[in-house]
Amino acid sequence: MKGRETMKAVTWQGKRDIRVEDVPDPKIQEPTDAVIRITSTGLCGSDLHLYEVLTPFMTPGDIVGHEPMGIVEEVGAEVPDLKPGDRVVVPFQIACGRCFMCAAGLQTQCETTQVTSEGMGAALFGYTRLYGAVPGAQAEYLRVPQAHYGPIKVPHGPADDRFVYLSDVLPTAWQAVAYADVPRGGTVAVLGLGPIGDMACRVALARGAERVFGVDLVPERLARARRDGVHTFDLRGFDHEKELVAAIRDETDGRGPDAVIDAVGTEAHGSAAARLVQQAAAVMPRTLSGPLAERFTVDRLAAFHLAIDLVRRGGTISLSGVYGGSADPLPMLTMFDKQLQIRMGQANVRRWTDEILPYLTDADPLGVDEFATHHVPLADAPHAYEMFQRKQDGAIKVLMTP
Repeated sequence: MKGRETMKAVTWQGKRDIRVEDVPDPKIQEPTDAVIRITSTGLCGSDLHLYEVLTPFMTPGDIVGHEPMGIVEEVGAEVPDLKPGDRVVVPFQIACGRCFMCAAGLQTQCETTQVTSEGMGAALFGYTRLYGAVPGAQAEYLRVPQAHYGPIKVPHGPADDRFVYLSDVLPTAWQAVAYADVPRGGTVAVLGLGPIGDMACRVALARGAERVFGVDLVPERLARARRDGVHTFDLRGFDHEKELVAAIRDETDGRGPDAVIDAVGTEAHGSAAARLVQQAAAVMPRTLSGPLAERFTVDRLAAFHLAIDLVRRGGTISLSGVYGGSADPLPMLTMFDKQLQIRMGQANVRRWTDEILPYLTDADPLGVDEFATHHVPLADAPHAYEMFQRKQDGAIKVLMTP
């Protein structure tokens, strides 16, 4: 990086306003930092929250993105296990590896990087002031705090697609399946077949689920899941969600699946009420819009309510989709009566990576090499966001190359 002063990065400038701009190069600021040259960086479904839903928590000029891999350029004095030239994947959350929470495998609750001023968990790359407003990874270079622990070294040779999903997609899907606690030979329904839901289906099958049911309304997503052996259900073919529930129960001896993974979250379909709140928050002063958005940007919890209806009694619901509200009405009587178990949270990336790495072999059992539907240059980020948000051109997973 010698001689450089600026780099290209994807910045947030307002609702649906993403631009590629020149910004200052990152520097080593702490002895536990590293700087990497990014070779691939993903566009995540949760980035769309910043694009439209979570605008009250953003500041114009924020660098976005949290799914990077690349080559180490510089390391701080207290990063003994990395050196320039190492190839690494960087987890989306920033964790120290030393605190009580990290030792418990809860890296997204890291006590060293918790954003206590906002009452939130571990800092995340490129994801609003709620999570520390840390400059993100859709850029040419990235400063990596806590680099003595976070980066995952991977071998040189295979294309980036083999490993880049260790940053978010793979551990998020893996945790979703692990939290669902699907018994070997059991059944699981996955609501939403975007990148996380799609990969969760693959992981569930690889880990021994007998049948996986996938629910979506985007034809390309449904077709892709069917090719992987998922029994798919198109929401557009049902007049009411109760018909969908009945159809899946018919496939499970009338009980419902052992587990349901909600991979939809706050992007759930058909939420006119939430859209109105989001639009109102976007034009209000920041002192008012933040509390309003944080408390009421719920999309009527459509997918979560469907999960509650669908799962068998005594079953498990695993939430990997992000919900943003803090005043969400829930059918507590039904949840109690059905004796449901519910697990949720951001993926604890380093907790799962040792289990996942054996699957990233030449045999490619999870299909990572062909997982991306689009590879685009970083300069095309504004178009990539629009395409992904509108679900155009079969976009399911987009990787960008600086």
